[in-house]
Amino acid sequence: MPLPPFRIGNVAIDFPVVQAALSGYSDLPMRLIAREFGAGYSVCEVMLDQFLLAVKKRQKTKHFLDIHPDEHPVGGQLMGAEPEQFAAGALRLVEAGFDVIDINFGCPVKKVLGRCRGGFHLSQPAVAIEIIQRTRDLVPDSIPVTVKMRRGIDDSSEARDQFFRILDGGFAAGLAAVTVHGRTVEQRYIGPSRWEFLKEVKQHLGKDRIVLGSGDLFTAESCIQMMQETGIDGVTVARGAIGNPWIFQQARALAAGQPMPPPPTLHQQAAVIERHFQLCEQTYGEARGPLLMRKFCIKYTASHPDGDTVRARYTKMRTREDFAAILADHYGEDGPGQYVSASIHKQQSE
Repeated sequence: MPLPPFRIGNVAIDFPVVQAALSGYSDLPMRLIAREFGAGYSVCEVMLDQFLLAVKKRQKTKHFLDIHPDEHPVGGQLMGAEPEQFAAGALRLVEAGFDVIDINFGCPVKKVLGRCRGGFHLSQPAVAIEIIQRTRDLVPDSIPVTVKMRRGIDDSSEARDQFFRILDGGFAAGLAAVTVHGRTVEQRYIGPSRWEFLKEVKQHLGKDRIVLGSGDLFTAESCIQMMQETGIDGVTVARGAIGNPWIFQQARALAAGQPMPPPPTLHQQAAVIERHFQLCEQTYGEARGPLLMRKFCIKYTASHPDGDTVRARYTKMRTREDFAAILADHYGEDGPGQYVSASIHKQQSE
């Protein structure tokens, strides 16, 4: 059964498997490649409201607000602590050209929580709702505002009540959609994502409100399965998309009732990695590009049949010459690749 498209406010999303915001990863090169391989939408790496208010068009920071003409629609995600400053940061994302403003109430990193940001807001519904309200009031009506949440700070009944208070208050304030991660903030990335909670959220909100799901999406099959099991409108692929843009292409095929495409061959992998490398150089410059590309190259090795060996080479990569040598040695002769398994990708992401 084909997966229907949906809308976030007035923004049309043609396919309900999208790329999530990923700190340190979902920059312009990764987002663009994900869109080229079929992601219906993508979200930039989360930015602090304080950073957005201070950022200048200097070479070292301007890339955070770069958007490629071919990647629309694209969302800008931000987090912060103070409602007024938060809303002002959102306006900077609008000025930069992002099509959707996404509020992060889900980050579980300790230093973020310690500064009253990200997932911390799930413990203070009044402040969370004020952030949503102020952001919605300041951002132009034509720009949808969405929120990313985890299912609560922890598994207590109080945390559950706080989640639904923020959820209902947020939609009353004008949210266009919500993305829900099936783990608690306390869990971080440990233990399974509770998909049945996503079903409960969708049933609570009803068919006319857009709910996207997140958590444990490392294969195309899992993306389809989450939607079928929960009835949600779409899924956001996070760690499962790093070094694996083929997941979107595979999901489109499965959604169309077609067989699973074969894994990319070594030459197909090399072509995508080379394109990603070039985009990285264009974005960050020839000196920084190879160093920043290294973490992506390491993830790409999950599709290589001799991934451990290639990964060891990439960890030492410093220059374009190093990169070219690795491609020549390990991708020069074509051969079959392998599907990225959930277990391998989880190991590389933790």
